[in-house]
Amino acid sequence: MQGRTVGKERWRRVTGLTLGLGLLAGGCRSGSPPAPIEGGEPLATAATSAPEAEQASPASADAAPRVGEGTLRMAHQISRVIAGLDPARTPWLASRRARLLEQVPLPTDPLQRMAYRAQLGSTLLGAGRTREAVETLSALADEVRERSDGVGEQTRHDILMLLAAANLRLGEEENCAANHNADSCLLPIQGGGQHQLREGSERAAAVLAEVLESAPEDLEARWLANIAAMTLGEYPAGLPEAWRIPPERFASEDDIGRFYDVAPAAGLATRGLSGGAVTEDFDGDGLLDLMVSSWGIEDPLQLMRSQGDGHFEDIAEAAGIAALTGGLNLIQADYDNDGLIDVLVLRGAWMGSQGEFPNSLLHNLGGGRFEDVTEAAGLLSYHPTQTASWGDYDGDGWIDLFIGNETQDQGQPGAGTRHPGELYRNLGDGTFREVAAEEGLEVLGWVKGVTWFDMDNDDRLDLYVSRLGQANLLFRNRGPAASGGRFEEIAAAAGVAEPEYSFPVWAWDYDNDGWQDLMVLGYGHAEDFLGGCADDVAADVLGLPGGGSRPRLYRNRGDGRFEDRTETAGVNDVLFAMGSNFGDLDNDGWLDFYVGTGDPAFTSLVPNRMYRADGAGHFLDVTSSGGFGHLQKGHAIAFADLDNDGDQDVFANLGGAAEGDWYYNALFENPGQGQRWITLRLVGETANRSAIGTRIALVVEGPEGRREIHRTVSSGGSFGASSLQQEIGLGRAEAIVELRLRWPASGLDQRFEGLPLDRVLEIREGAEGWREIQAPRIDLPEPDFEGHGHMSMDEG
Repeated sequence: MQGRTVGKERWRRVTGLTLGLGLLAGGCRSGSPPAPIEGGEPLATAATSAPEAEQASPASADAAPRVGEGTLRMAHQISRVIAGLDPARTPWLASRRARLLEQVPLPTDPLQRMAYRAQLGSTLLGAGRTREAVETLSALADEVRERSDGVGEQTRHDILMLLAAANLRLGEEENCAANHNADSCLLPIQGGGQHQLREGSERAAAVLAEVLESAPEDLEARWLANIAAMTLGEYPAGLPEAWRIPPERFASEDDIGRFYDVAPAAGLATRGLSGGAVTEDFDGDGLLDLMVSSWGIEDPLQLMRSQGDGHFEDIAEAAGIAALTGGLNLIQADYDNDGLIDVLVLRGAWMGSQGEFPNSLLHNLGGGRFEDVTEAAGLLSYHPTQTASWGDYDGDGWIDLFIGNETQDQGQPGAGTRHPGELYRNLGDGTFREVAAEEGLEVLGWVKGVTWFDMDNDDRLDLYVSRLGQANLLFRNRGPAASGGRFEEIAAAAGVAEPEYSFPVWAWDYDNDGWQDLMVLGYGHAEDFLGGCADDVAADVLGLPGGGSRPRLYRNRGDGRFEDRTETAGVNDVLFAMGSNFGDLDNDGWLDFYVGTGDPAFTSLVPNRMYRADGAGHFLDVTSSGGFGHLQKGHAIAFADLDNDGDQDVFANLGGAAEGDWYYNALFENPGQGQRWITLRLVGETANRSAIGTRIALVVEGPEGRREIHRTVSSGGSFGASSLQQEIGLGRAEAIVELRLRWPASGLDQRFEGLPLDRVLEIREGAEGWREIQAPRIDLPEPDFEGHGHMSMDEG
């Protein structure tokens, strides 16, 4: 295909995703047992006896940790799984794989020796031993250049691209990480984002030039050459015209105003790999906190408590959760209706048979303390997953849970092991019962995103399931009396089965017509969906033919069917979407969305993308103007008004899958858009306490006349969790004519008039009025422009 990278399967070959397994297995069989791997021992625990009774006083970083027995048991469960992992069967344990490789005797055959060094270099890169990887791969590249026989052009190309990736990563570590400032790693790279320590980028640029001279059609090399030139301040003039990507290709379609990353100064730039994020008031002080995870198997959960002055502190130890590790995604709900938000931690995704980890249900005890109650609640199971959704599907007032597990396709690690989806019905006594089969909800596949929503406004929740490499599923809820089970699969009939390669999904009313629509974002493609995505993104940016699954924006027609509006809405872009979420950046009452992008390859340096709704059914790319185009891999996204100033800030969990592809999380502060707003904190009584599924309609009056704004209470997208408080932009409204609420379970309709603008209001189901909440305005710290935002690339 024109414009495709030469030999895209190279990443599997060179990084050892296929070849390396044989070498590692051979090394284990032929040699003595490997030395103990650092960090591989079971987790130490902070207590050995039953904890004292929890107190309701708020946790703080200085408080003595009190670890519940359920938490200790879960920590031991996780430790046992970790102890049984085989680094020869998964590429995601690079540090251990590197140690095993270093024990393998150096092959005597010259070509085998080169293959070994290629795998060692790529494994060192994956392990975060970047300087060693550069040295190993540089020596290998020199040897390849000197050989005139036995090494094909494809192999030469692959080794050079791996060397370029290692050098680019070195430049990132020494500049974007160790000398971070507000412009670091933002595409197009300019100003403070240009590298002061130039070694990595200069070497990468030279290697990429070598590749392009022999393979000028290689779009991956071309894309990376442009990035290297940007970091050196040599873009665009420093590149030959044939290699150059024109600057206008990176321009925004609209100016949203600059959202500066203030995470380093705010204490939120925690280091980790890909992971989850939840914004919520966990300790009841009226301020939004964050819970953050990293999928590294020994990376602890973090609970970032707002101190009320623009800074956050990690109180995970005092909260009793520091012993719990891993987790690629987090979702929240008040599962026991006690008024405190609980959190589900999802583990094991992408790891196939090595990913049979337990999830964790964290029960909020009050005061910012948690206990793992997974086993006691009946949720203990061992399946690889990263996606789940809370929803009261049976309308009994207790929030239920669907977990989408991963049964990977043939030829992938873990193929042949069935991991069906799980539907847990909330029994109302703190426990759940798995009922998927009896409810007719049979889900099998590589499930990457799930969401409950009411597709037909019948007050019964339906379920959408996004799968990788298969048709997607839509289950209509027919009610409890339906023969053959409550749920009926109708994706094809409803017109929502595509794209075949998809990842995150969410339901939203993007056109404010009172019917929930669907956004299903694409990821990868059939040829090689984990083999690097820079060439596909480059092809799309340049308007060339290429691969890459594209999104689907499905508009709900209100008759049980959906229509594809992707092209007309302007979102038909190749994104390689992972984490993502939606919110209202400019408070105009129309929902915008942010997409975290990438894939596991170190060459996949592609920007995260922000889209602003224009109010006429279209979306405009505002990535560059807003400073959102981060090149570090984007995972969980959350929109939240963290500073109580009435507009939504954006938190992004950044970092890749490989141990060496770590980064620091970002918080993009909203500069303010000068429009009106209202924040609603809804409290269910007959409905579930966290009000998930409550439908909101606001009628506002402004210079343009009357209009309606529609929302449904949820945490947003399937990868990243915004606060359940509804932060709603009202545009240029001069008055709120009325607010209509429809509560789940009870079906109660409520109508309110005379609500004030620019306020935070609490409304309880069935109450005649509302209560105004005094939310103190917080000043977030200024962004760092001097390159002192992060401490060290060796920081753990």
